[in-house]
Amino acid sequence: MRKKTVKHTTLPDPKFGDVQVTKFVNNLMYDGKKSKSFDIFYSAMDIVSEKSGEEGLEVFRKALTNVTPQVEVRSRRVGGANFQIPQSVREDRKKSLAMKWLIGYARNRNERSMAMKLANEILAASKEEGGAFKKKEEIHKMAEANKAFSHFRF
Repeated sequence: MRKKTVKHTTLPDPKFGDVQVTKFVNNLMYDGKKSKSFDIFYSAMDIVSEKSGEEGLEVFRKALTNVTPQVEVRSRRVGGANFQIPQSVREDRKKSLAMKWLIGYARNRNERSMAMKLANEILAASKEEGGAFKKKEEIHKMAEANKAFSHFRF
């Protein structure tokens, strides 16, 4: 019999005292350089608050909720054919997908520094624009198009 996985508790970040920020920074981190990731994130929050006129953390939270997917499609093989079956997403997976998309599309932008890239992607996502938001919309469209196969759900 298999053991259940243990959920590790994440400590809140030092500046905002928010666990979600720490999880975002952990996804942003390369090669265990957490302090560098925190520097990038806090610089991005300063840029966001400067550009938007609102508090940076609130814009960040709004961006995350705008990018968070509600459904996703999963492949299922039925009778020799592969079907894309729409399924609702678990709560923890929703958050991690949103964070990974924000970071991934920020890295692909053409600004000078990572803090600038991240700030602009967060601003775009909070206005329901940008690559990460388009990714969410694309996945929702795929789920809508494949709604006919939802009876194959497992």
